[in-house]
Amino acid sequence: MKNLTLRQLRYFEALARHGHFRHAAEACGISQPALSMQIKELEQEVGTKLFERSARQVRLTSFGEEFAPRIRDILRSLDELGDLARASQDRLMGRLRIGVIPTVAPYLLPTLIASLSEHEGLDIHVRETQTPRLLQELEDGRLDTAVVALPVSEPALIEVPLFTENFVLVRPGADADKPIPDPEELREMRLLLLEEGHCFRDQALSFCEVDTRVTPKRDFLEASSLSTLVQMVDAGIGITLIPEMAVTVETRSASVSVARFGNPQPSRTIGMVWRKTSPLTKQLIQISDVVRRATVGLNAAGPASAGG
Repeated sequence: MKNLTLRQLRYFEALARHGHFRHAAEACGISQPALSMQIKELEQEVGTKLFERSARQVRLTSFGEEFAPRIRDILRSLDELGDLARASQDRLMGRLRIGVIPTVAPYLLPTLIASLSEHEGLDIHVRETQTPRLLQELEDGRLDTAVVALPVSEPALIEVPLFTENFVLVRPGADADKPIPDPEELREMRLLLLEEGHCFRDQALSFCEVDTRVTPKRDFLEASSLSTLVQMVDAGIGITLIPEMAVTVETRSASVSVARFGNPQPSRTIGMVWRKTSPLTKQLIQISDVVRRATVGLNAAGPASAGG
């Protein structure tokens, strides 16, 4: 296999990740026929099929399953060579691939991008998705760092706390003068939650002391975004919890009331994570300082009644 090319390896990794020729081609910025040709030439070079093809799906063969992690290791090592070059610079510059969870991204990114854009020569690439996917992309070398809820408890990652924020209760405007419910009372109400996969969902359930192993899923109503949850509250469907940084954005067009719980208030810690082996650790610590400064003022939840 002396004639393997880096281009073929990157195309292989993209197809293995997406499981779809068109999606992989779009991710690589080439045409689908060009991708197919490169994959065919790669299979000819290794002497065996790497993918099983059907009308709807592309999946790795048994050999392809063994081939894929080794290719990812090679590509990650090559990317880290580039990181070494960037790490030799005294200032922040070059490509920065940063992932952000959906319950942080809409509220942090406008300020963060503006702050990072002040660093000339820094090329920012943002990826918004749920924590498990961000951690996988960090491991695969497709991200340099991610902003997530801590702890993630991954031995291979460095965790740097950025800030802690409280959760607030969002309920219909007509309920503004009612007492703040405690966790036991919340369990008896119609609770609106983010769909499974969002870490904020798990944090809200934990505060409400709900064990999903014994509580039927039909007792909850789910949505894919905080914005939808708040609009559902506005429609009188139920109540929800949202992080404090989201209050100003999500409640400005909704007739809802916002209340803070009594102490101890539910909260989460947001931080940055990156690989311990990353040559960019020094630069990423600088980035974490920029992110931390960008969060100042985000947790001002606006008008909210104090819980007792």
